[in-house]
Amino acid sequence: MKEPDGIILIDKPQGITSHDAVFIMRRLLRTKKTGHTGTLDPDATGLLVVLAGRAAKAAEYITSDDKVYEARLTLGVATDTQDSGGRAVFQSDDIPDEATVLDTVRSFCGEYGQIPPMYSAIKQNGRKLVDLARRGIETERQARTVRIYGIDCEKLSNREYFMRVSCSKGTYIRTLCDDIGRALGCGGCMSGLRRIRSGGYDVKDAVTLEMCKEMTYEELTSRVIDTETLFSDLPVVRPEGFFLHLCKSGAELYQKKIKTCFAVGQRVRLYDEEGFFALGEVRQFEEGEAIKPVKVFRL
Repeated sequence: MKEPDGIILIDKPQGITSHDAVFIMRRLLRTKKTGHTGTLDPDATGLLVVLAGRAAKAAEYITSDDKVYEARLTLGVATDTQDSGGRAVFQSDDIPDEATVLDTVRSFCGEYGQIPPMYSAIKQNGRKLVDLARRGIETERQARTVRIYGIDCEKLSNREYFMRVSCSKGTYIRTLCDDIGRALGCGGCMSGLRRIRSGGYDVKDAVTLEMCKEMTYEELTSRVIDTETLFSDLPVVRPEGFFLHLCKSGAELYQKKIKTCFAVGQRVRLYDEEGFFALGEVRQFEEGEAIKPVKVFRL
């Protein structure tokens, strides 16, 4: 039986890692290769985009992967992990009024330099920051530019606020909560997180792990979405005849010969008579600019 190739949307429950969820789906889908497009912390819930089969190698090529989260911000306490599960490192009863909190939250819209948390899987000098943090080691980190497209914020109580955050890939919501707390002067941490959108996918279209376990194999594989949807924002190129043969052999296609004019660095979807089969990228060669196949998803 052919292994499934594509994407399945999972609504991850609280209490398990993204790796655990992917491992469960690997077993249920009976495939050797699985991956995902973005980690959720164990305490977080929501959309996990699981990649199966040949799609597992797609994550590194995804450029448009903005996220939308629903989060709870708790004021008056900052922790070493920047969420409510960590050890308190600062506390305050001097909580600003609602108007001040809302204005401060909204001030984070746009680009800002976010310092990645120590409790993260980011590697520095070959070591995961979280492994260093667990040994009590804190190292200097470079700020990374992230973008907050919008924040809707609502007061729940004197210390609790609900936030809906639309942001760029790589944004840490718990760090955003910590930064908001610092800006307010009272400290803050994340006390709840749910991812509701990732790229073009929505959690309302996802299934739970329990639902997956109850499905027949045929029902489960029918939920697998085409890999191409990961790249729906990219232009399509349809080489024909000799050029298609060249492309499928891994050779570059010179733009002047196939009459395209994309900028160097642009990625494209490559099509044959059956549809999408590979991802290409425009590169500069000695004889000119050409589209080079960089990842084949269908042989």
